[in-house]
Amino acid sequence: MASLAGVVACTDKGSTPPAAVTPAGGAITNPGQGTHGVVTHLKPGELDTYYGLWSGGHTGDVRVLGLPSGREILRIPCFVPDALVGWGVTNESKKIMGTRPDGSLRYNVGDSHHTHASYKDGNYDGRYAWINDKLNSRLARIRLDYFTCDKIADLPNVQGFHGIFPDKRDPVDEKINYTTRVFCGGEFGVPLPDGISGGASKDRSLFTCVDAESMEVRWQVVVDGNCDLIATSYDGKLAATNQYNTENATHYAEMMAAERDACLFFNIARIEAAVKAGKFKTYANSKVPVVDGTHSANQDPKSALTAYVSVPKNPHGVNATPDQKYFICAGKLSPTATVIELSKVLDWFDGKLEKIDDAIVAEVELGLGPLHTAFDDRGNAYTTLFLDSQVVKWNVAAAIKFHHGDKNAKYVVDRLDVHYQPGHLNASHSETIAPDGKILAVGCKFSKDRFLPVGPLHPENEQLIDISGDKMVLLADHPVRGEPHDFIIFKRELVRPKQVYALDDFPLAVKDPAESGVFRNGKKVTVKMTSQAPAFSLNEIRLKKGDEVTLILTNLDKIEDLTHGFAISRYNVNFIVNPQETASVSFVADKPGVFWCYCTHFCHALHLEMRIRMIVEA
Repeated sequence: MASLAGVVACTDKGSTPPAAVTPAGGAITNPGQGTHGVVTHLKPGELDTYYGLWSGGHTGDVRVLGLPSGREILRIPCFVPDALVGWGVTNESKKIMGTRPDGSLRYNVGDSHHTHASYKDGNYDGRYAWINDKLNSRLARIRLDYFTCDKIADLPNVQGFHGIFPDKRDPVDEKINYTTRVFCGGEFGVPLPDGISGGASKDRSLFTCVDAESMEVRWQVVVDGNCDLIATSYDGKLAATNQYNTENATHYAEMMAAERDACLFFNIARIEAAVKAGKFKTYANSKVPVVDGTHSANQDPKSALTAYVSVPKNPHGVNATPDQKYFICAGKLSPTATVIELSKVLDWFDGKLEKIDDAIVAEVELGLGPLHTAFDDRGNAYTTLFLDSQVVKWNVAAAIKFHHGDKNAKYVVDRLDVHYQPGHLNASHSETIAPDGKILAVGCKFSKDRFLPVGPLHPENEQLIDISGDKMVLLADHPVRGEPHDFIIFKRELVRPKQVYALDDFPLAVKDPAESGVFRNGKKVTVKMTSQAPAFSLNEIRLKKGDEVTLILTNLDKIEDLTHGFAISRYNVNFIVNPQETASVSFVADKPGVFWCYCTHFCHALHLEMRIRMIVEA
């Protein structure tokens, strides 16, 4: 079993599951167990080997899963209010989400799609993760020490913000080998003023760079066509987006007119140099520098900021191989995947390659409806086939040989039926320099007969696959509320989440129960309180009708998992404070009467007794 280290689910006691019995034909007799010991059904007390960060779709959050079990551990609210934790209720969360002048949230809905994490030395470093809101063009950052959203950026000049990917190192300073930027693709064209390409105003899509630390927008690039998904090179020199609407059309039939679209490359260092030199424009009320990445402005390779590589047809997905050599762009409306060699793209930018399309080193058929691609540690790629309802496993080196005339090179290694219509997939540490080739998850957009019927709205089906052997083995189905999209899977040892907050990190913290009280300044009232199981530091709060109240609550308990809630009956207030955390809410005391306030998060044997009264005098 020594060879299975890192494959099987881990326990603190080091226990390992029994080996699977594999009869002829590759079928397994132990349900939920692959041919090489990957177990999805863990014993009580066993811990998962991997974290999975999943987009929550229309719920606007991030789901945290343990893998290979598939158990959901946490939901991290980002773009949409969350009643459990009080996201969108507390002043702190509303500040992150963004508010109108009257203090209400700018948006109550979202559409989160793609989640990715920060890198160092080509592998995940456990600092941050990011997720996009396609609906309202927002980018949220998640701190992985607390697994909470701490900043949200609004992208100007953009609608339909779809793909994201962080850089894997800084290309300008060779000493900076970690993520400093996040790249964002604008999918829908929006009207821009005259000035980029000359002539009348046109609908344009923009590629955006956001600073990873400050979460401020650094620059944007106007392009021909649109941006869909994003990939970045390991040397930090290139980013790319697949384009499925180079026609720049507004109706779907016209978006399929061209037989070939593009994989659009961005020369990051040159773009930043152009911004630094002042070669940019700004639009509307935004001060963000916008440079010209259109075809007409980038004909000279030695000065070009962008390069358009021709790929077939309406591609959906571009992914970076772990060997750092290639980007793979899948065709969607073509049965092909295109392999683009990054060194040749750089050669074109240096004037050493005559045609940018010569960077294509393979274009091979995989099946119907190829979308997204993941990778193992043995040179294999795994691509979802939406129309065939399959995952196809293929070898990149063999595909290149086949493309160059070796018809004996059998690049398709295996096929596995999935249920049904798969979209995104990802493997453990897939787009890093350290893929481990153990497990792969695939998100299927239709579940049909896989689960108990629950009415017209079916769940989606996320399936787990063992990829550690020659043949893929389907391990498990997991129903999930629609509609999630992308996800990443990484080893649990890469993060060390803190179990208790640091009290000094909160400027409003009430550090001593003796500081509690009701403090009045005319109609503006501040209520300071602490919670410590099983009591709040105040027995009663007295207010007057019309008071503008800010209530500050600090949880003084220092024991992990000892969270308190605070709810005010009839006042639409409910939020939590974790150990040593401080949160505040603001409201107008507009209803006279007696209102019970109570702890909503079970914390103690006397939890039900943990309550006080708020009295609002008429």
